Amino acid sequence: MEYRRLGASGLMVPALSFGAGTFGGRGPLFGAWGTTDAREARRLVDICLDAGITMFDTADVYSGGASEEVLGEAIKGRRDQVIVSTKTSLPMGDGPGDAGSSRSRLIRACEDALRRLGTDHLDLFQLHAFDAGTPVEEVLAALDALVRAGKVRYTGVSNFSGWQVMKSLAAAERHGRPRYVAHQVYYSLIGRDYEWELMPLALDQGLGAIVWSPLGWGRLTGKVRRGTPLPPGSRLHRTADHGPPVSDEHLYDVVDALDEIAEETGRAVPQIALNWLLQRPTVSSVLIGARDERQLRQNLGAVGWSLTPEQVAKLDAASHRPAPYPYFPYERQEGFARLNPPVIPAPGRAA
Repeated sequence: MEYRRLGASGLMVPALSFGAGTFGGRGPLFGAWGTTDAREARRLVDICLDAGITMFDTADVYSGGASEEVLGEAIKGRRDQVIVSTKTSLPMGDGPGDAGSSRSRLIRACEDALRRLGTDHLDLFQLHAFDAGTPVEEVLAALDALVRAGKVRYTGVSNFSGWQVMKSLAAAERHGRPRYVAHQVYYSLIGRDYEWELMPLALDQGLGAIVWSPLGWGRLTGKVRRGTPLPPGSRLHRTADHGPPVSDEHLYDVVDALDEIAEETGRAVPQIALNWLLQRPTVSSVLIGARDERQLRQNLGAVGWSLTPEQVAKLDAASHRPAPYPYFPYERQEGFARLNPPVIPAPGRAA
């Protein structure tokens, strides 16, 4: 397993990490991914550690806390071998204090996570969403207090916009608070929006991307392709409306390119999609999930090899979408690109 620095921090994380969203299986949306219990989770953790995957990511909202509880049981007795990452801010109940990133909510959420995970500290504590109702100074002060108390080692965010990240980082600099080192983001071959603003920001500010849903909400597993309907048991039937949108035609174009490369390499479609991500700028770690051992072992095949530049270019071309404003002039017009070239050039344009 390759290990990388998490952004500009000193924390080394594996290129592949394990997302424990399938643990617990309780609740409508965030419990619909799987029903992995503690016994099954221990087996998956065993396989991960044998392969060098040492970081495990969860959130309080996953299965209403059950994911953290199951992960805690699975890592019991080997806490010093793992990096534990969890998230908070999304609603855990209907009460006025059950959502957001207020000082009281963050402190309570951290204490609850520590209890459920059976540990005395969190290696990475992330805000699951931006709370527009709480001043960023209050958020940063609360996180600083948790770091100073030894309950949190590093902090990060997830699903923030560019201005929300920069407002927070500027306030951290101004008040001498710990800076966020990670941004957990959606990024995949069929969802490359991350590249337009958040990737350049991450390069400039030293944020490491932790990628969630790298297979495009289950659409790049190799089971969905042109002329092939979804299998009856696919979770996409239940959760597609909640996932990142993508047109069928764009999805099929990308899968066609993946199929061609699968023929050339003998690799599975999801392994190719994951390997492409591992070669992108700012990506510190890609989260893989699995409901069973077979799925996990297949995803582990994404490391230990690399796509050729020609294969990367083929996937870039198939997955490229026109840049939104204000970025399209920098992609299409030489004068703009000369001043501020895109981090990932459009197909056919040199870096």
